[in-house]
Amino acid sequence: MRLISKKTLLLFFLPGAVFMGAFLIYPIITMVIDSFFKIGLTGERTFIGFQNYIRAFAVGGFLKQLGNTLIYIVIAVGVETAMGLLFALLFELNYKGSKVIRSLMMAPLMIAPLVAGLTWKLMMSSSFGIVNELLTRVGILSSSSDILWLADAKWSLIACCIADIWLTTPFMMLMILAGLQGLDSSMLEAAKIDGANLLQQVFAIKLPVIKPILLTALSVRIIDAARTFDIIWAMTEGGPNSSSETISIIIYKTLTRYSDTGYASAMAVVFIAVLVVFTLVFMQSLWNPKKKNA
Repeated sequence: MRLISKKTLLLFFLPGAVFMGAFLIYPIITMVIDSFFKIGLTGERTFIGFQNYIRAFAVGGFLKQLGNTLIYIVIAVGVETAMGLLFALLFELNYKGSKVIRSLMMAPLMIAPLVAGLTWKLMMSSSFGIVNELLTRVGILSSSSDILWLADAKWSLIACCIADIWLTTPFMMLMILAGLQGLDSSMLEAAKIDGANLLQQVFAIKLPVIKPILLTALSVRIIDAARTFDIIWAMTEGGPNSSSETISIIIYKTLTRYSDTGYASAMAVVFIAVLVVFTLVFMQSLWNPKKKNA
């Protein structure tokens, strides 16, 4: 017996379809079309074919920003995953006071990325920042000006990574902890009876079982880190000398500061295409029924 007709079902989905068309599909189509034009300050349009795409991949294009984005993803997501796994394993033990500490660790998730970036910008200031002051007092630095976190090209991107790690590690911890708490306790009991130590339990039982959850969290964070804008803009605006400039930053600068809509659109199209391909490949490898049945 059919409880709801196809017509009624379509009416339920119609508002969402209209929203998607107006605020997602239409802007993307417009952006793709703009990428083939040179658009002047007054709006005049000149068709130039693939010149914007060729310019993007040429020397002086966005290859440096692409490299910065990859470095940012590797450092930030890698450390967040490792620390999130470590904290999740610790909190899984459910010792006295663990719930209070876990709640306190959720605090960064309640802070907007822009606010977090501004906070870390103040903390990493070479003049009055608490980070260099603490490193000096413990003897790691000889003076608070030894490391110019935001003004030195060697450190600016790492400084942004540190802020991102502080902000997003709790998310990774929550995802992994949720997976660990869903484990079948009988598996762990059997492993203990067989003489498995803690490390063997982690690598032979826990990690393989929560692998889908871990990979899903990892993919979400990779996509999120790839498009990071707020933290980097608040801390360095991509400087100095484009040392912390990622793809999102260069697209924004090209559009707003240099008013080159066509070139910015071409870079955005390439960026979105890469993220879509990554997502499709990842989802196919993670939820492939044939792979599971093999």
